[in-house]
Amino acid sequence: MDVYKALSELYAEKKRLDVVISALENRVSVIGKPDKVRGRRGRRSMSADEREEVSRRMSRYWASRRARTLDSAPQDSRGSGVPGFPVSASHALELV
Repeated sequence: MDVYKALSELYAEKKRLDVVISALENRVSVIGKPDKVRGRRGRRSMSADEREEVSRRMSRYWASRRARTLDSAPQDSRGSGVPGFPVSASHALELV
């Protein structure tokens, strides 16, 4: 097969494809593009029951955190100090 003949056939095919693409683009522009479905923006609101459940869950969470902090707090002769702080930090807080 001749290279020039192959090139001319490919160019002819390209012209046909350009015509088809142009026709399809025109058809789509006439029909119009479908509107995008808008999703809900922002934060989802909670019902009263959901808020109550979150409140109970967070109360249990913070109670367990306080219990762990009190259990692991260092003890010294001056008292329990401030939970979660070393003795030197609790002493510094007393000075303020």
